[in-house]
Amino acid sequence: MDSSRNSSNASFMDEEKTPQGSRPLSPEPTIDEEKIYQPTRLPTEQGLDNEADYALAPTLSSKSVHFPDVPNGGALAWIQVLSGFLLFFNSFGMVNAFGVFQDYYSAELLPTTSDSDISWIGSLQAFLVCCATIVAGPIFDRGHPRALAMAGSFLVVFGMMMTSLCTTYWQLMLAQALCVGFGGGCCFLTAVAIVPSYFTTKRALAIGIAASGSSLGGVILPIVFHRIQPHVGFPWATRVLGFISLATLILPCVCIKARAVPSKKKNLLDIAAFRELPFAIFCVASFLGFIGLYIPFFYISQFSATVADLGATVSFYMLPVLSAGSIAGRIVPGQLADKIGPLNVLGLCTMCAGILGFCWMALSHSLAGIVIWSLLYGASSGAFVSLQASVVVSITQDMSTVGGRLGINTFCSALGLLIGTPIGGVLLGDGSWIGIQAFTGATMLVASVLVMVTRVAKVGTALKVKA
Repeated sequence: MDSSRNSSNASFMDEEKTPQGSRPLSPEPTIDEEKIYQPTRLPTEQGLDNEADYALAPTLSSKSVHFPDVPNGGALAWIQVLSGFLLFFNSFGMVNAFGVFQDYYSAELLPTTSDSDISWIGSLQAFLVCCATIVAGPIFDRGHPRALAMAGSFLVVFGMMMTSLCTTYWQLMLAQALCVGFGGGCCFLTAVAIVPSYFTTKRALAIGIAASGSSLGGVILPIVFHRIQPHVGFPWATRVLGFISLATLILPCVCIKARAVPSKKKNLLDIAAFRELPFAIFCVASFLGFIGLYIPFFYISQFSATVADLGATVSFYMLPVLSAGSIAGRIVPGQLADKIGPLNVLGLCTMCAGILGFCWMALSHSLAGIVIWSLLYGASSGAFVSLQASVVVSITQDMSTVGGRLGINTFCSALGLLIGTPIGGVLLGDGSWIGIQAFTGATMLVASVLVMVTRVAKVGTALKVKA
């Protein structure tokens, strides 16, 4: 009788250790001998479906768990990073390059249209790059990243070719804003969601390297347009950018590969995400930050020409300089985020960008000062783009919903992008730059405060905690 009682007690204890409805992990995670894993973070208690969900499970503290199925390197994983780099090049890279179109449209193609109205083209394009992800995210979660990449690639190339034929404002709205913007959104979501599934310990660095593609696009694309447009005209200069997109998007369309397909289909819109306080606060931070983030990218060339009086050629190159600075701002913060946490790094970098927004007021006729400011603002603001995905992953408990939540977060960012630069154009309407500069600094500083509030809501006030 004692033996049967002991057997039943052991069976009861085993049932207590395994949550109802869960199943054993296979293969078992290997735990560092000197580090203890927190039981509250076990994948079975997060409701993760299969290895596709385990691959995205973040390490939110110094306790580390390594899942053997996640490559964390190797040829296939780094090919996904390269594919993400090229997708960023043709999505946010196009947004970063819009400043050169802003200048050309206001001076040549649409001289009677106000700067604020012209900036709506770029704002709507940027809005759709983010907004399209709210639909593309759940499609990615259902296991179709390559289809998204192919659809987005077609729309980007087709939209640029149609832009080359445009002569009126509404045509540019349809081709460059709507078509290129929505296609860029499909590419962008694929890039930010595919990379984390191949990495755990190097996730933020891998995302940062991929995101630096947008900065390189912001350097190369405007220079190409600016150099060849006087010789071949606007139509062929725009077509050349379309052919560059066509060539660089072939690799992602061929090589993007879902690591595993979740066993459960997700809803197209995960409204329940806003019930989690850290996620809700971070979405507000993203909205406010993106209101001011891209104002310098749209107006730095105009500022250099009209206020600093640097001449047309030198003024134009301030936009590529700004984008070049953001290359470092995409990669270096990613390395730091893997060590001390993405929220910690993002809060600091966003605060620096806000301070630099106010420092913009002090710039006048100094070429060296404008170059240094452009590099520093590009570097500090770059983290606000590259670390968005890392933060969303780190504050999401059920990793099977990460694609949908990335879509919701980028939709909030899209609303900020939609209204930010037109507001800048209105503030600039009377020719005073103080308002637009203060607006940039204020929105970025408020966003930095909300990022830190997100951190407190997630891990508390302890300074040494990785978050």
